[in-house]
Amino acid sequence: MTADSGPGQESGTDAPLVHIFADESCLGNQFEDRRNPGAAAGLIERFDERRGWYRRDFAHFDPDTTNNRMAIASGIVGLGSLRRACRVVFTSDSQYLIRGMKEWVHGWARRGWRRKGGPIENLELWRELVRVAGRHRVEWRWTRGHADDVKNAYADHLAVTAARDRHGTDGLVPSAFESWLAEEQEKERYMDFLDLPSDAFNADRQPPTSDDPPGD
Repeated sequence: MTADSGPGQESGTDAPLVHIFADESCLGNQFEDRRNPGAAAGLIERFDERRGWYRRDFAHFDPDTTNNRMAIASGIVGLGSLRRACRVVFTSDSQYLIRGMKEWVHGWARRGWRRKGGPIENLELWRELVRVAGRHRVEWRWTRGHADDVKNAYADHLAVTAARDRHGTDGLVPSAFESWLAEEQEKERYMDFLDLPSDAFNADRQPPTSDDPPGD
């Protein structure tokens, strides 16, 4: 699996194709006077024609956070776990994350990491995600949450579990996707799901590379 391979290198058309399905959770957002634990989590997978699926899970816990911060963290942790340059299809139901990386960061960088309406929320996290994403060619895909996207549902399960249990993973761990899916299908959910690989990939613009300090 790419995540266990050697040092980074330039990603091109021959770079491994990896899919990341990520989600975030934050418990207690309705309360303003207490800490809100949350998590960013996801499934990383690659298909090999000889060996089949290779899958790993990740989960990052934060004792006091927001949904938006965890959405960005899902990108930082997921992409940061890949130890060589890849082509990555990154799927999330967070429009904040997907629009941020497809649209907003490019304008912010051109304006010296400023935005017209005032300070950029979670600026340092955005800049860290831009740095991590710059090692790869990434297609940022949005999917509707709580629909019938099986792997998005699994990522949601991972994030909610990590937030509830207040515990993440130490790096990547063997995935429990197949056993989770079997349990769901016993409840007659996702019965039409076919676990087929896809080689569809259309990289978005590379994130900005400016190292200029954020604006005052």
